[in-house]
Amino acid sequence: MGAARLLAKGWVAFCLFAGAHALVLRLDAHMIPEEAVSSVGVCVLLFGAMGLLFIAGYGATSRRSALAKLGPDVFVPGFNDIVFIVFAAIVFAVQVAAAHHSAPANALSALEQAMRFAVPGQRALEAALVNTGLDGGRAFASAASWILAFVFLGSAFSRIGMGAGLMRLERKRPTEVMTAAVFSFALSLLGIQFLAFGTLYPWLPKDFLASLAGTVLIGLGPLALAYAVVAAITNLLALNPEA
Repeated sequence: MGAARLLAKGWVAFCLFAGAHALVLRLDAHMIPEEAVSSVGVCVLLFGAMGLLFIAGYGATSRRSALAKLGPDVFVPGFNDIVFIVFAAIVFAVQVAAAHHSAPANALSALEQAMRFAVPGQRALEAALVNTGLDGGRAFASAASWILAFVFLGSAFSRIGMGAGLMRLERKRPTEVMTAAVFSFALSLLGIQFLAFGTLYPWLPKDFLASLAGTVLIGLGPLALAYAVVAAITNLLALNPEA
């Protein structure tokens, strides 16, 4: 997956996920549904178009045109994309449910304890939530996102060789694969350091995790990191014609 395509898909996922949460917030504030949908829809379209415009400019710096990189076929979901969309919808439902209902302690505490043991970033997030006095629903949503991210990794890794082979067939120039591999690998390293190890959370402002951006980071961050890791390994394998 090229760098421009990865950025485009990530931006679309961010806009849709944030827009869905913004719509829920407006409906909770008893806004008329038609007005809520129209106001949120306009913002999502504007932000989405703005981001894609910048990404298209980035893609235009390469030999291929931005239109070739960001055509309509770019957004046709593959199997990994469909799994990602389903898992993102599950995390969104968990976040909405956790914000409106107090969940039973047994199952939730078991899931949180498992992710707290496996992911240092989960412990860092919970410490940040305690320091800011926020409720535990966000911790459970993060734990659910992490476990779905691990499931996504296992599913994607079972077909990663086929994905690398298709990428080699699609691209004639090894330099394109190398550029995409370096970008996705660097993005994965940053995500692992910031999210999986949790070094990002102590640097966040006190009210960030309670904001819309914090909600998106908690819910979509682990899944987006898993997607970036799969893209990085696929690009690296595509560099080796015998892999």
